[in-house]
Amino acid sequence: MMPAHQAALDAFLGLIAERGFAAVTLRDVAQAANLGLADLYRLYPDKTALVAAFVARVDAEVLSGTPRQSDPEETARDRLFDTMMRRYDALRPHRAALRAIGGAFRRDPLLMLGLGPALRRSMAAMLEAAGVPSDGFSGALRQNGLLALHYAVSRVFDQDETGDLSKTMAALDSRLKSAEKWSQFIDKYVEIPNPGKAAPEPRSPAP
Repeated sequence: MMPAHQAALDAFLGLIAERGFAAVTLRDVAQAANLGLADLYRLYPDKTALVAAFVARVDAEVLSGTPRQSDPEETARDRLFDTMMRRYDALRPHRAALRAIGGAFRRDPLLMLGLGPALRRSMAAMLEAAGVPSDGFSGALRQNGLLALHYAVSRVFDQDETGDLSKTMAALDSRLKSAEKWSQFIDKYVEIPNPGKAAPEPRSPAP
């Protein structure tokens, strides 16, 4: 039998894809998942929690495909490109639900505000999967920058009907090239490590 949390999330995604975000209630989700409303509430007290669970599910799928060892010839941009393309592959079956969630974001800024922590954690996970630091002040800037990039590329992804997501790949590659220049400013004093290369020897203090 499917676990209750998974059944509830699947029911939620199917319902919002069919009816739209605003038209779906927790009672609808509970009935579709064959759960009592109290049981659903213990798992997901509101629709924001369901969206956050969806984000976490996608993150887990992307991270499960991350190679244990990185190619030393790959750059940080190469690794991030591969990571984000795995994300779009994972999101592909859920485009209708994503459109419903995106429409809800535009109509209800509080929903976006409530999901802010989950979205930042998600982008931090993508950066870490690519071997790019996500902590500290510079990491926070990278998280926000990747979130903005993801938002822009997602608009292309939403309309990309090519079999290999070639339009999405082109948009992602272009945005990452631009972001790389911005990141060089952030990393003026902090080098993004390449897992395949040894760390540089520390410099002696200047006299």
